[in-house]
Parts: sequence; C-alpha cells; structure tokens
Amino acid sequence: MRKSLAALAALVLLAAGCAGPADPNGPIVVGSVDSISGPATFPESSQAAKAVFDAANAAGGVHGRRIEYHAVDDKGDPTAAAAAAREIVGGDHAVALVGSSSLIECEINAKYYQQEDILSISGIGVDPFCFTSPNIAPANVGPFHDLTLTLLYGSEVLHLNDICALLEIAGNTLPYYRAAIAEWSTITGRKLKYLDATVPYNGSDYTPYVVRARAAGCKAITVNPVEPDSIGQLKAAQAQGWNDVTWLLLTSVYSEQYAKAIANAGAGVYVPAEFYPFTDAASPRTKKWRDLMTRNHIPLTSFSQGGYLAATYFLQVLAGIKGEITRESVTKALREMRPISDPMAGTPYVFGPGRTHHDNTAGWPIKLLTGTNRWQVAADDWLRIPRRT
Repeated sequence: MRKSLAALAALVLLAAGCAGPADPNGPIVVGSVDSISGPATFPESSQAAKAVFDAANAAGGVHGRRIEYHAVDDKGDPTAAAAAAREIVGGDHAVALVGSSSLIECEINAKYYQQEDILSISGIGVDPFCFTSPNIAPANVGPFHDLTLTLLYGSEVLHLNDICALLEIAGNTLPYYRAAIAEWSTITGRKLKYLDATVPYNGSDYTPYVVRARAAGCKAITVNPVEPDSIGQLKAAQAQGWNDVTWLLLTSVYSEQYAKAIANAGAGVYVPAEFYPFTDAASPRTKKWRDLMTRNHIPLTSFSQGGYLAATYFLQVLAGIKGEITRESVTKALREMRPISDPMAGTPYVFGPGRTHHDNTAGWPIKLLTGTNRWQVAADDWLRIPRRT
C-alpha cells in the first residue's frame, strides 16, 4: 500500500513541474491540505485557521502583509492529497502549511515536504507520519499518546483492573498502538488482560468481539474507534447484558452527537480530551477560541480547536521574524522557536529541530455516564504521560 502511495506522489511531482519564486512584497501565502469531502472529513480545522488569519488581516496583517490562506481538499484520496500539496508548495509558493487535517495527508506528503524544506503545523495529526516526520509537527496529541493517556486514567485514577483492548487498525498503525500500550505498561507495571487487534472499521456486527472480551474476563475496554463504530460496540455490549464494563476511549468519539446517541454507557465512557474540553462552555480557557468560532459560524469541536491553535502558534512565530518573510525565514524561525503555552493545551507547543514531533503528552479527562447524554469534566487538571528519565 505504502509503495503504491509513494509512486502516486512521485508521478504527481513530475507533473507539477518547476515553480518560480514568491513575491516578497505580496501576501504571505499559507496552505493547508484537508479532507473537506470524502469518507472521513475534518473541515473545521482549516475553517478555524482561516478565521484566525482573517482576524489578523483585519488588524493590519503581519508586518503590514496580509495572510492569504489556501485550503485544498484532498477528498481522502492519495492522488488528490499529493496534487494538493504540490499545488500549494510549488504553485502557490506557500511559506508553510498550517491547520491541515486529513486521514492520509501526512503519509502521502511527508517526504515531499522534506524535499522542498517546507514545514507543516497540522491542526489534527492522525496517521503515524504526522508524528514521525521532521517537517510536520501537529498541534494535537494524536491517537497514540491518547491511547496511553486513557489507559493511565483507567488504571491509575479509576483503579480499574482487568483492562483489555479492542483495536481497529488502518494501514501501518498497529506497531504505534502497540508502542502506546507498551509505554503504559512501562509506567505502571501492568499488562493488558486481553488484546484483539482484528476489530474492523465500519463493522456490521461487533457482537463476536464483545462476547470474546467478556469471556476473557475484561472489566474495562480501551478502543480506538470512530463514532459509529463505538456506538455499535456499546450497543452490542448492552444487547449482551454487559452493563458493568468501563469504556476507555479516545478523543475521536468526543462530540455532542456521540453523547446524544449513547443512552446506556455501561459503567461509563472516559476520554482524555486532547484540548481543554470544549463542552465546558463557562471556562475562560476556551473563551477566545469560542468567541472567534461563534462569530464565524464554525462548529465548536476538537478539530476547530486544533486548527485555531495551529494558526495562533504560527502567527506568534511569524510576528517574531525580522526581515523578509519567506519560506526559508519561516522554516528557520519554526526550527528555532521557543515553546508557546496556551490554556487550551496541556503541553507547550514547539516545532524545533527534531526528527520527530510527538511532544504533546497531556489530555483533560472527561466522562459520559449512562442516562446523562452529556460530557462532564472529570478532573481539575491535565493528565500527563510521565517523562522518562
């Protein structure tokens, strides 16, 4: 699969041809590759980034120059993702990519970004290449640290025993999920009671997987599902009369729609939100983001939080550049930037010179209990993956 995706990217690269230099006195062009249409969409991330840049332009721009933001739809298609990156980098002469959010974009374009020496602050990184590439540093925690965090919350805060895992595996993600589980084991000394990594995405019936987990003696289950799959898994457990199992899930199910769909959550659904919980409407931590999204009619979701933060971090770095703002100066500034803190994130953000970027290691615990149909904040502070010495 990866070999074929790389071949597609190479063909599109050849078709893109050579590009001329950007106008140093024109708008500062910033790009984004997003799944805006297709089987799994994340439109809020680039919408939020655009709202941040529009607000900056209204305030006079950066050093008197406007931000011109180009968000290109990859449609969840590898060829379209490769073409989108080349349109932005080679055709539009972007200085960086900010707020990208896609299921496949990082894997398709990581090597191309290295070749062109352009950096990307993804709003929502999903696949392993978003966190293991020198030229991509997402604003979010990502599914692998998210898995470690939810296991830590289950074992060390809820004091649950007999924790099991049902994993849905796409592409080459299994080794990364196994590494996340191994990190939890190293920290806590605990082992999973049962692991099934054969659970399908978009399964028609999750009953066999639930029945095997129950027979194995699981008291809590961690899963990495998308919302429809999780709803199907909880309903399968309910149909089996298994109502005392605790679900340790990921941010991928954190939405108002999911809460409304879950009437019976067993012993509860627990999630480490990758940003400060957007459902805590009264919190001052999210006020700036909430006000901007509301004015621009952008949904209040984790995806719009990621896009907002990616653009906010980028603007702070851009404002500190002395001299011309070019791809070269932006890349240099991001590589040399100091960490930036924001109340919506539990870990300061820094791009830096590293070969990998998987430094966001905090989540804010939230819970969904049977019969409530609403998310509740479940902690007074961030839950963090302990640093190893």
